Amino acid sequence: MQKSQRILIIDDEPSALDLLRRIFEGEGYEVLLASNGVEGVGLFRQDPCDLVITDIVMPGKDGLQTILDLREDFPDLPFVAISGGGAISKERYLTVAGYLDRVVTLAKPFTVDEIVDAVENLLAEGAEGRDR
Repeated sequence: MQKSQRILIIDDEPSALDLLRRIFEGEGYEVLLASNGVEGVGLFRQDPCDLVITDIVMPGKDGLQTILDLREDFPDLPFVAISGGGAISKERYLTVAGYLDRVVTLAKPFTVDEIVDAVENLLAEGAEGRDR
């Protein structure tokens, strides 16, 4: 499988960014990192990627707003939305994100296999759509 695809990971927790970077670089992906939604949207617009993994609960611009902002210019962009919760339960945040097309939601903590499978499945769906 071709793995020259690029992933943007957005999370306000440095340890989560580092862990996800190591996982996906180990899987052969090129990885860009952003520590919040504002930075992530700006970085993506300068240097688009094939997929975005975003935390939902972040200060400044949360993950839902990040998804909506990027979808304005990139309507088919796939996302993996992750959350450990916040003022309300993580399930509620993820339920809202899950209503959007091409968004897979995962509650923290998740397994390496769960997030790698989510990314690979979304990227494969996109490839199938382009082949039609």
